[in-house]
Amino acid sequence: SRSARADGRHRGGTKPGDRPAPPPDPGYAHGRPMQALHNPVRSLYDLAPAAPPNAVALTIDDGPHPKYTPMMLDLLAAHGVKATFNMIGEQVVEQPKIVQRIVADGHQIADHTVTHPLNLPALPTARITKEIGEAHDQIAQIGGVAPKFFRSPGGNWSQAVFDVAAQHQLICVDWKIDPRDWARPGIAKITSSMLRAQPGDILLCHDGGGDRTQTIDALKAVLPKLKQRGLQFVAL
Repeated sequence: SRSARADGRHRGGTKPGDRPAPPPDPGYAHGRPMQALHNPVRSLYDLAPAAPPNAVALTIDDGPHPKYTPMMLDLLAAHGVKATFNMIGEQVVEQPKIVQRIVADGHQIADHTVTHPLNLPALPTARITKEIGEAHDQIAQIGGVAPKFFRSPGGNWSQAVFDVAAQHQLICVDWKIDPRDWARPGIAKITSSMLRAQPGDILLCHDGGGDRTQTIDALKAVLPKLKQRGLQFVAL
């Protein structure tokens, strides 16, 4: 940790014009450098340092949404669950207060491109760079914390995507459990899919991209049941 002298602080308070200190890293590594052992990461076992032995990671894509993201945050707070929000840059700019609440509530924030192009790997390298780099900067500026993780829309990857993410020091993260909640298959199907989670799994669900009521209702059952099985939710 930095000393009071090193960061310009003193016992009398902060100097005029000092920027507030960033919040502590909410991830299970508590700010230690992380490394991807496989690219993209599909399990917590693909990351170093290792996650707790019974850990699972809930990742939430396509927000922030003005209606469903606050509902999701309320639900996570009620169950004491920390998650990772993969956010779209355009929506970050439109919903700055929600982004700031995500950070203040102790969740991890991650880059999910500016406009969510499902054909990202097929785009010119300059456009890939713009999608990843601008979203990174938008999230950092509005959330006050630079993202460390990137998820490609639709889980569509290429070497060019990996290379651009690496230029921004982003770890590429996929998933293990996909309930396809974006398609609104019904609460029962979302629930049964997510209840198959095992230690090390990265779970995917959504707070944006449409009506996410089914997702939130499913998580009301999923979160306590997985915790009762001894699984521990961690942020990346």
